[in-house]
Amino acid sequence: MISVTRDDFDVNAVIDRVRRPDMGALVTFLGVVRDDGIEEMDLEAYEEIATKEMETIRDEAFANYPIEAVEIIHRIGRLRVGENILLIVVGAGHRKEAFSACEYILERIKKSVPIWKKEFGKDGSERWVPGEYPGGDA
Repeated sequence: MISVTRDDFDVNAVIDRVRRPDMGALVTFLGVVRDDGIEEMDLEAYEEIATKEMETIRDEAFANYPIEAVEIIHRIGRLRVGENILLIVVGAGHRKEAFSACEYILERIKKSVPIWKKEFGKDGSERWVPGEYPGGDA
């Protein structure tokens, strides 16, 4: 499943959905809103394009790594410190392939998926966070 959603997700339910007896490794990445002087952030996306780009990234991972399963969920909307943002679950026969594919997927998401973040500071300040994707500043 590839999803852009405003709803939180159950990490364990996604892992259980991916789990199969022929996979010796399930690698997960869970991104959460970090407390670095902010109270919350607002994530916006061009949802249709973001979903299509994550599907492309999933397909690239299957083409480049011997993996068996990939699930990606990216949240949008207003999120507070500690809330889930991104979940990637990769299943493979062995850990090395699962870790490599998961890292590949994460880095590609950061570089090419049109999702924008606006942070709201504890002091009332607001700022857009530059992205790593083409057109971003970081």
